[in-house]
Formats: sequence, structure tokens, C-alpha cells
Amino acid sequence: MSTACTVLSTVNAPYGADLSAEQLASSLCDIAAAQAVLGPVFAFFSEVDPALQRAFIAEMGLPDHTVRQVAQHIQASCPFPLALAA
Repeated sequence: MSTACTVLSTVNAPYGADLSAEQLASSLCDIAAAQAVLGPVFAFFSEVDPALQRAFIAEMGLPDHTVRQVAQHIQASCPFPLALAA
């Protein structure tokens, strides 16, 4: 199973969402977009293994610093540490 498929099954299922890999990727790089699909984005940062998070980011060609900014924004409302927000 590809990285994207594994990630999408983790982030979409609990929220009944149907995000594509591209939609999730764009949401991980933009705070406003992340707010629009907060459940799946939160699931990405909190439920997907950090190594798999990094693999997805690399596979999708996302800029690390931008994803980190979104993770830090999500971290501000989360009571437990998110790996990519550090």
C-alpha cells in the first residue's frame, strides 16, 4: 500500500471525509485550508506515525517549513505534543 493510501485511510475514515492526497497536501501547507478540513488535518498530525507523516510530505513534495507552521497552529489548540510542531 502506498504512503498516500495509508495516510488517507487514517485521516478520512474517522471524519467520513473523502480528501484526495492532493487536497490533504494543500491543507497541510495553508492554515486557512487546514481550518476548512480540520478533522483530517488534525488526524494527520496526531494519529499518523511521524515517520509516515514525513514520508507523505516528501512524496507530495511539500515544503517542510510550511507544514511545520500549520502543525504549530494546530498545536496551539492541542493538549498533547504533535511531532511536526516541534
